[in-house]
Amino acid sequence: MKTICFFRHICSLNYVKMEDGESQLLSDEGQTPEPLLGSLDIFIFSLIAGLLIYWFLFRKKTEPVLDFKTFPATQFIYTNRNVVVFYGSQTGTAEEFANRLAKDAHRYGMKGMAADPEEYDMSELSRLKEIPNSMAVFCMATYGEGDPTDNAQEFYDWMQGTDDDLEGVNFAVFGLGNKTYEHFNATGKYTDKRLAELGGKRVFDLGLGDDDSNLEEDFISWKEQFWPAVCEFFGVEATGEDSSIRQFELVVHNDINMNQVYTGEMGRLKSFQTQKPPFDSKNPFLAPVSVNRKLNKGGNRHLMHIELDIMDSKIRYDAGDHVAVYPINDAVVVSRIGERLGVDLDTAISLKNLDEECNKKHPFPCPTTYRTALSHYLDINNKPRKNVLYDLAQYASDPQEQENMRKMASASPEGKALYQSWVLDSERNILAILEDLPSLNPPIDHLCELLPRLQARYYSIASSSKVHPNSIHICAVVIEYTTETGRVYKGVATNWLKNKEVTENGHKHTVPMYVRRSQFRLPFKPSNPVIMIGPGTGIAPFMGFIQERAWQKEQGKDVGETILYFGCRHKNEDFLYQQELEEFERVGVLTQLNIAFSRDQERKIYVQHLLKKNKEQLWKLIHSNNAHIYVCGDARNMARDVHTAFYEIAEEVGGLTHTQAVDYFKKLMTKGRYSQDVWS
Repeated sequence: MKTICFFRHICSLNYVKMEDGESQLLSDEGQTPEPLLGSLDIFIFSLIAGLLIYWFLFRKKTEPVLDFKTFPATQFIYTNRNVVVFYGSQTGTAEEFANRLAKDAHRYGMKGMAADPEEYDMSELSRLKEIPNSMAVFCMATYGEGDPTDNAQEFYDWMQGTDDDLEGVNFAVFGLGNKTYEHFNATGKYTDKRLAELGGKRVFDLGLGDDDSNLEEDFISWKEQFWPAVCEFFGVEATGEDSSIRQFELVVHNDINMNQVYTGEMGRLKSFQTQKPPFDSKNPFLAPVSVNRKLNKGGNRHLMHIELDIMDSKIRYDAGDHVAVYPINDAVVVSRIGERLGVDLDTAISLKNLDEECNKKHPFPCPTTYRTALSHYLDINNKPRKNVLYDLAQYASDPQEQENMRKMASASPEGKALYQSWVLDSERNILAILEDLPSLNPPIDHLCELLPRLQARYYSIASSSKVHPNSIHICAVVIEYTTETGRVYKGVATNWLKNKEVTENGHKHTVPMYVRRSQFRLPFKPSNPVIMIGPGTGIAPFMGFIQERAWQKEQGKDVGETILYFGCRHKNEDFLYQQELEEFERVGVLTQLNIAFSRDQERKIYVQHLLKKNKEQLWKLIHSNNAHIYVCGDARNMARDVHTAFYEIAEEVGGLTHTQAVDYFKKLMTKGRYSQDVWS
């Protein structure tokens, strides 16, 4: 610092700022300047320069210490941990599983931590071998069409491009996927395969969880075999310690400035009051709701079209992208939890990690209030996982209730059956469990520690930015039905959005949102034909596609055939966007509008039946005219049935065998000519 100050002093001695902005060198009285450096100055300068040269050339180079303290995004270090559980998570489940594994490590005398690969330089993974008896575990979810999650993308790219030697690095992988998707558990499989190719030592076999069945059961089954394998590999034994120990401690703020308390922000405090781009998952934009209208003309469902105003946000999107919204839990349910536990929900609190070296200081933004935590940050509507029941069981004073809770959390056949019937099939959320187990009285801070984070909801954008640059459109169906216990289940996000009504008094409700980029894209050449299949709310991205094709026509571009296959129950009830679609067909933007009204006749008709009806035309478009196929909607049934219909078309019209037909459409997927935006 002395050197810097010395040079600053020399450089500022004789310079003054002129009115025209230029600088000029003057002597003390404006006379001819004397030499800038005298003999003493030159001596001091030479001395400092010599010392600097000596320090750079001859200083003792110390080896970097692998301290393992968390150091986000710059260096791969780990605090004195020997089990690091990385997670690639889009909806929070993989992160939750990673935390459970890190917690389990303490039972075996090991020190574990869960880590977000986005916050570390994963190119230093090879240094993990410097820590005795260490291993890296990866809980990797697959998102979309075989893609890594957002927070694992950089790590995935690194694995693809690196030739680092991971010999001596012990690892294990558990993948989270869904068999209804074409690329089941692609990210987990690739991670396991690639780490082994780079020389890593696989401690235990790859685990594959299936969300179409029971993801948690798959994880527990894998975990129960994983830990014995770890014990054998490292020569350790279980310590007998209960893994239900607390991870966070409660701090009550009796005298705090409420301006310092989080009120629902995801990252920066007061970010909702002072909005600053860029907007993303940690800094969502509060978009005013400018339109909220019911789409269906009848029936017992509520399908809605919502428009979010993104004027002046600098948010950009393309047709096919997703909009993520952060919903808020039902205020009535939140209040009932507080009443059931006898707690003042407006108490300002923090949950502080007992492990000071851990990067995750709080389970959600703190300080905040219980009401805000239960409203904005915690998932109180979904069915609790087994680990939550296990940790809460200790607070049941009735022995039978406690026994049943522990049984449901176990891996025994009887416990699995009880959990399936009493929690899953009956769809009991945490409030229902508290109401149906009267002796269960957990401290609310421990409940807040155990509940998973409330996640953003993703919707396919139903507009084109070429036509609507200042708004993003959503098409969704409100989820509401009665469960086996007689309770009314309400989807958190859709019911919250439904109530964002536009009033005439000028007040506009807002929605915290950001845009997630997608690979679901129109062809680069507008002249390529497009075949779109989207029943129900699966029509959403195709409204954007059709709008964009109309815009391309207006620009004088050569636009190929634009064909839509849409399906709904009844023409007079839920023919979504009927007027708009019929107008697009009338002006020639839509070459064909094929509608399957499934329940307007005795025999149900679905989109796949209409595909088969037009098989000759479709095969010509696909095989000879380079058409692009897009499918959006239900992955479990519709997408599979559409797949099958295309296989049959290739066999019946194209003369392919079934194996050849499957390979044919797989190649189309690889080329980006068969794209899916599906959900289960």
